[in-house]
Amino acid sequence: MTPPNRTTLPMRARLALPVALCIAPLAADPALAEPETYRISGLAPGEALSIRAEPDPSAEQIGEIRSRALVFGCTNETPSRTTWCRVKAGRVLGWARRRYLAPD
Repeated sequence: MTPPNRTTLPMRARLALPVALCIAPLAADPALAEPETYRISGLAPGEALSIRAEPDPSAEQIGEIRSRALVFGCTNETPSRTTWCRVKAGRVLGWARRRYLAPD
């Protein structure tokens, strides 16, 4: 039984706020942005761009980009305050410096 003076919300309405609070941070996540193709720019010919596990130059190198990659979004909210992009090259998903990537 519902106590007096208490508004009873339908189940959908009670779930809407928690779901919205869980989804909101994902909308700003660079990993979830619509991917775009980028090419390497600003490196010497034949030089590969490192893909890092985290958006940090000292993070583990987990792969490299030789020509093109999918970019899912970029952020400058990094320890170094430089801009890094979430990239996918082949099977490797990680982070690469934005300054070496140009829209294709």
